[in-house]
Amino acid sequence: MTEPSLFSTLHKAWRCVCPRCAQGHLFQGFLTVVDRCAHCHLPLSRNDSGDGPAVFLTFILGTLLVPPALWLSFQVSWPLWLHTVVWGLVILGLTLGMLRPAKALVVALQFNHRPEEYDES
Repeated sequence: MTEPSLFSTLHKAWRCVCPRCAQGHLFQGFLTVVDRCAHCHLPLSRNDSGDGPAVFLTFILGTLLVPPALWLSFQVSWPLWLHTVVWGLVILGLTLGMLRPAKALVVALQFNHRPEEYDES
């Protein structure tokens, strides 16, 4: 079996679908991974993404958002409380919006690199 391309893995993660068939939904609720894919019956309950997606998002979003926040704070003279509200909402929105695809990416990467853990036996 050949390893899927990075593009197909990212595409499946962005759509939050099964890493094997790309048909079944990966989540029930907001972040709960389904026990089995409804389409190909891949057992997904064995997956353990842990805190990986949240840590990745913390590093990535922190790296991407701190420079614009600092630049904006030097360009405008907003009160400190307004910076706190604006950037807090931006960070919260991006984090919550990207958490599902980040968790789906970790699940897909685990499936791609350790498919034997998903065997039925």
